[in-house]
Amino acid sequence: MTVTRKITAAGMAAMLAGALVWALWPTPQPVDMATISRGPMEVVLLAEGLTRVREPYVITAPMAGTTTRSPVQIGDQVQAGETVVAVIQPADPALMDARSRAQAEAAIAEAEASVVLAQTNIARADSALAHARQQYERGQGLAQAGTISQRMLEELQQAVTVATQAVAVAQAEHDLARAALWRAQAQLTGPDPQRLPQDAPGECCVQLFAPLTGIVLDVSDRNARQVAAGTPLLTLGDITDLEIETDLLSADALRVPPGARAMIERWGGEGLLEARVRRIEPAAFTRISALGIEEQRVRVALDLLTAPTERAGLGDQFRVHLRIVLWETPDALRIPNGALFRQGDGWAAFRETGGRAELVEVQIGQQARDSAEVLAGLSEGDRVILYPAASIADGAAVTAR
Repeated sequence: MTVTRKITAAGMAAMLAGALVWALWPTPQPVDMATISRGPMEVVLLAEGLTRVREPYVITAPMAGTTTRSPVQIGDQVQAGETVVAVIQPADPALMDARSRAQAEAAIAEAEASVVLAQTNIARADSALAHARQQYERGQGLAQAGTISQRMLEELQQAVTVATQAVAVAQAEHDLARAALWRAQAQLTGPDPQRLPQDAPGECCVQLFAPLTGIVLDVSDRNARQVAAGTPLLTLGDITDLEIETDLLSADALRVPPGARAMIERWGGEGLLEARVRRIEPAAFTRISALGIEEQRVRVALDLLTAPTERAGLGDQFRVHLRIVLWETPDALRIPNGALFRQGDGWAAFRETGGRAELVEVQIGQQARDSAEVLAGLSEGDRVILYPAASIADGAAVTAR
């Protein structure tokens, strides 16, 4: 073999070895990276709620009767002690069936006979009184002449007194019989066919005035109708004094601290509204979810802190979206949730060091929707790999995408 051929063979071998090394050399994998940084962080709970007037007033009928057509409508402004919100008239008598009417007519006939009897008794008592007075006057003359004794004159005077009392008794019996006749006649009184529901109420009606200055939230029925005592007529409230009610899963309610800050978004206006948790009810209730699952939920009430002028248009029973702050800090070491993955019972992440992926165990604290609080394992400024693929292992070559 000549020298030229040896040199050519050695060159070819070197080229093959270089190609083999280049083919087997690991290629850096392109990855997405993020930098560990410090800044404010908060953990929030998302929920839906309804606004409601803090102290609504339900106006009820104080007595049974017939209400006129409602003088107010939903949305009307009312003034305390000035605005008439309801008018109650006496209820019309009920219609009578044939037997009841016959009994009432018989009672009238009986009462009329009693009146006639009482008038006869009055006439008889008057006659007896006139006779007694004549006997007494005649006895006075005889007593002066000495014909009768003084004792007989006193008996004649006593007879006049008894006759006078008998007239008074007969007159009282006549009054009683006449009252019984009026009562019997009243039983036949029926509804007035000439009076219409829209007629102006009379002096016998009861007018109900607004107990507070506010707005009409609800009217049970605007039409004239018969009501029993205690029947709800309408609801009043101060629309500027609103609160919010929501219901949370019992497990989530345990995480809400008393007095927690909340923000209201997507309420229909611009900007965010501020609220604060006022009460977490101690008892839960069962509700079936849209998926048919039984859930134990807890009602939570929040005070609306934003001034009424900055939430114009927000009314009673409006749906709002809440962000209840469970935890917050102005300075936290944050890592994106996309960089974390489970490693045994703990958490881990890949840190980029000199173009290589380094597996690091990470201890985290509070975890928000898009980031988590780093307690140990990483430092500010470290670069971590987001959403690491299964092909990335400890020591793998990586490059920023």
